Amino acid sequence: MVTQPDRPVGRSRSTLVPSPVKEIALAEGIPVLQPEKPRGDEFIAQLRALEPDASIVVAYGHIIPKAVLDLPPLGSFNVHASLLPKLRGAAPIQAAILEGHAETGVTIMRMVPALDAGPMLLQVSAPIAEDETYGELALRLSELGALALIEAMTLVALGRAREEAQDDARATYAGKIDRESARVDWSRPAVDVCRAIRAYDPKPGAFTAHRGGSLKLFGARQLPHVERAPGEIVEIATDGMIVACGVGAVRVTQIQPAGKTRMSPEQLARGRAIALGDRLG
Repeated sequence: MVTQPDRPVGRSRSTLVPSPVKEIALAEGIPVLQPEKPRGDEFIAQLRALEPDASIVVAYGHIIPKAVLDLPPLGSFNVHASLLPKLRGAAPIQAAILEGHAETGVTIMRMVPALDAGPMLLQVSAPIAEDETYGELALRLSELGALALIEAMTLVALGRAREEAQDDARATYAGKIDRESARVDWSRPAVDVCRAIRAYDPKPGAFTAHRGGSLKLFGARQLPHVERAPGEIVEIATDGMIVACGVGAVRVTQIQPAGKTRMSPEQLARGRAIALGDRLG
């Protein structure tokens, strides 16, 4: 198995933590390779020594060179969390929520030296619930993808897999998520703000500026039009706080100040950390 090197965690960055797949592999007695990048003669020799029939790539985070893709006799395959050719790229689950898609799914494809452009072996679709978060949808798709992968690899092993070329003209893209991507734009309609908050829950967390700091926002629900300036806190109650948007408003049920845990807006209001009339942005 190949996974990324152990990464430092914690404030001191002194503790190295292995990936979950490494922990499982070691428990099962599976050899583990952890190159900084999946390339070079030494790595290819180590990979060849494992004598793989096929390679399966899932959320690895590196571009894999052709020499590595072509090494296994049956080829290399990828589990991608969208219905390709829609939403090629790094963040298809978040993009599906942001764009308001009614459904998404998983695609099992043969890997080629181009971004998510290989021929498809199998697709399985799944609806997106109106209030579903990125974390919830990612969990569902991971389970769906595992089942689809088993089915696709069975077909490959039996020589019965049928590969379908993607229509590049229909391709769309979902770029990487950075911190600024998750900043809430309160001038947008409430429907867009709600989608953004769901798309970045639980991480990196949609956020907004407030009193010189920042607040992460979770649990948004769309509300009818409110005659207030975008970003203004209109109400704080036991079921959340209402914030005006460019069109309509949203009710946010949980917020997280920097360096603290999630809490209800009412808890923060009791400590006078937020108040009616405050502007977020």
